[in-house]
Amino acid sequence: MADYDCLTCTATFWELWDRDDHMDYYDHWPECETCPRSFGSWSACHQHMNATGHYAPRFYCETCNKEFRSEHASRQHMTSMGHWRPRIPCEMCNKVFLDEETANRHMKKEGHYKNYCPSCDIRFQNENNLRMHLNSKVHRGTNITCPFCKKQYTSVGGVAHHLERGSCPNAPRLNRETIYRTLRERDRTGVITNKLIEWKEEESLEYSATHNAFNGSSWECYVCHRKFRCIKSLNAHLNSPVHKQNLYHCPNLSSRCSKQFTTLASLLNHLESESCGLMRFEKVQDTYSKTIRGIRMISL
Repeated sequence: MADYDCLTCTATFWELWDRDDHMDYYDHWPECETCPRSFGSWSACHQHMNATGHYAPRFYCETCNKEFRSEHASRQHMTSMGHWRPRIPCEMCNKVFLDEETANRHMKKEGHYKNYCPSCDIRFQNENNLRMHLNSKVHRGTNITCPFCKKQYTSVGGVAHHLERGSCPNAPRLNRETIYRTLRERDRTGVITNKLIEWKEEESLEYSATHNAFNGSSWECYVCHRKFRCIKSLNAHLNSPVHKQNLYHCPNLSSRCSKQFTTLASLLNHLESESCGLMRFEKVQDTYSKTIRGIRMISL
């Protein structure tokens, strides 16, 4: 039986000098994993690497116990053996998948998308977008009626917008300003209306841009410097509530939501979005439908 083994390969020898010649010839002496030094034994080599911190980085297979000296080698092994660890999680359950395609196939089959409308088969980026979709005309229909002209809307916010624009044929005198006055008189404690020291009648004026608003390439708002392609669009912007006083505020005091709004419609849209959590969409419809009907009773 041979007495001497090569320290690197599987070759065996009867004589020590024969083994050493082999290791010299094939450069089979134990080598430091970082520097060019070689050693007469593995124990001496490990002692050196321990003392100097010369162990090379290890790259491990994500599934089996194999280790590799390079990241490329480990990736090559995992690809050929199918040893990649699953890393794409299901959005609802605890299952994890190797790739997005498999994960999506599972989530679609099981209805496990986190922000997903199964009846429309549509995914959404976040919960708020899904909620807006579920509260849209697609799912809610048009069940809210204008108390004056009986036109149907999806939400009370839509009815408020219709009235504040002065576009209801049966209530032409109603607009943003008259609705605010009506609600301010009823809302004596300022639950939703801002108590303005002075109400400016000029708020109701119609604004029209002059040719001075044209900057050579577009029509520009002198207040916010937003640019428009035509003077008609600029005039619509000037006569919108964008640059007018904030008349309403969010009534949610518990979460200290301090958002201000120029129109009743924008306040209702805020509440309907459930973004501050004051009330659910259905509760907004029930509560503020009564407010809209109250405006009708006072306006008659």
